[in-house]
Amino acid sequence: MDLSRLRQIYYCVMRESAFQKRWKEIKDGKWRGVFLNKVWTLWNDKEFLYYEVESGTPNPSKSSKRIKSSTLPGDSQLNDEDLLQSYLRLDVPLQKFYSEWSKSDPLFEKVSNDFLGVRLLNQDVVENIFSFICSSNNNIIRISSMVEKLCLFYGNEIATVDGIKYYSFPKVTALADPSVESKLRSAGFGYRAKFIQQSAEKIVELGEEAWLTNLQKLPYIDAKKELMKLAGIGAKVADCICLMSLNHLEAIPVDTHVFQIAQRYMPHLKKCKTVTDKVYNEIGEYFRSLYGVYAGWAHTILFCADLRKFQDVPTNKEHTIESIKETKKAAAMKRKNAPTKTAVKKAKRK
Repeated sequence: MDLSRLRQIYYCVMRESAFQKRWKEIKDGKWRGVFLNKVWTLWNDKEFLYYEVESGTPNPSKSSKRIKSSTLPGDSQLNDEDLLQSYLRLDVPLQKFYSEWSKSDPLFEKVSNDFLGVRLLNQDVVENIFSFICSSNNNIIRISSMVEKLCLFYGNEIATVDGIKYYSFPKVTALADPSVESKLRSAGFGYRAKFIQQSAEKIVELGEEAWLTNLQKLPYIDAKKELMKLAGIGAKVADCICLMSLNHLEAIPVDTHVFQIAQRYMPHLKKCKTVTDKVYNEIGEYFRSLYGVYAGWAHTILFCADLRKFQDVPTNKEHTIESIKETKKAAAMKRKNAPTKTAVKKAKRK
């Protein structure tokens, strides 16, 4: 039984984060979200991940099953279990990569002990593009609200679960309609309304499904450049989309948190007051050389360790590479005074 797999699922799904706006905790340890035009409810015990699915058919189907934590996707036609495992990227041998990243980087080894499983969700590219446009100069609550409004206004109803209606994410063609901008502005989207309509229109112009599919086949840098043709998509957001939706797992989105992390590895960056294009690219290349083709995944773990939103999980994020050896004693005292594993686990489920 691979208990770490369950922890990996916990961190990527069972927490609200900036990376996933449509998952909500409906009760202790039980989460509900929408992907692939289905409503999913997930929960787990020590051995299994359980899931319940409601699909948008004329007679909505409902199934409840469990996945043992050691199973992996097979080659058979994709069913609900295969879809879920693909969404959680359970085919990626994360423990192996943790070991490799730890050997390459003592700071990663230090912080990863507190984050023994952070998985990147394999998210829908259309939903991710427009969700990130909504995220511009915004907070998580407002981003989630905007995404839900897009689904309510332009998506299709999937199912009603526990009295709540769930909707699919809109098709690009629906968002490309000229009337979209004014409606979204009246709904509080501000300048993002224009970016959403213009980006949708541009995607249709570029070939819609064929263009989106081709982004996964292109080299990472080329896919990033293509995404930056869209209104409201800069380098960081393009990297986020490449990393989370296009399987370009070497992409390194650089924001304030990542810039601060990079300064611990690259002290000369402390002289830089802003992240110029040159600095941005230098940071990406540094982490790609350090972690390899899955650099974006490794960087995400450092990002999680740095975020204050994850404060309820004990971390040692203030340590630099140079100070690790000198602070062993202090870290040991901190662990000694920290809550027990049982207490921490209960705290997570609140």
